[in-house]
Amino acid sequence: MQHSELMVTPMRRDLSRHGVLELRTVADVDEFMDQAGSGTALLIVNSVCGCSAGSMRPAVGLALSSSVRPTRAASVFAGQDVEATARAREFLAPHPPSSPAVALFRDGELVFLMPRNEIQGRAPEALAARLADMLRTHCSPDD
Repeated sequence: MQHSELMVTPMRRDLSRHGVLELRTVADVDEFMDQAGSGTALLIVNSVCGCSAGSMRPAVGLALSSSVRPTRAASVFAGQDVEATARAREFLAPHPPSSPAVALFRDGELVFLMPRNEIQGRAPEALAARLADMLRTHCSPDD
């Protein structure tokens, strides 16, 4: 069941205000992943879940505020943009579906995945530190 767009709009903005592109259609996902074939691409599976996504969104914002950023960043919203999310999850295979989740691709290859079970119950600052470490490991300041 989809939630009211009035409810999820602020949750979308939590990421878009940090330069995260919203992918709402299968075509959006395909175009993003085509571009992910070069450089680094952060793909976020956003969700309404307060206990996990409520920590994940600010953590992503904190991590993206550093000088080392991916070439591009985008999100799909699980339970809202159903087809786009299903398509995005195909790129995360063989990992099971997870909402929320944060994934990083380098030159089209999945190099990092933080699923819900690694997000849930952790403070945004701790998650941000892990994401920032991941960005420093896989991205360059030139990305």
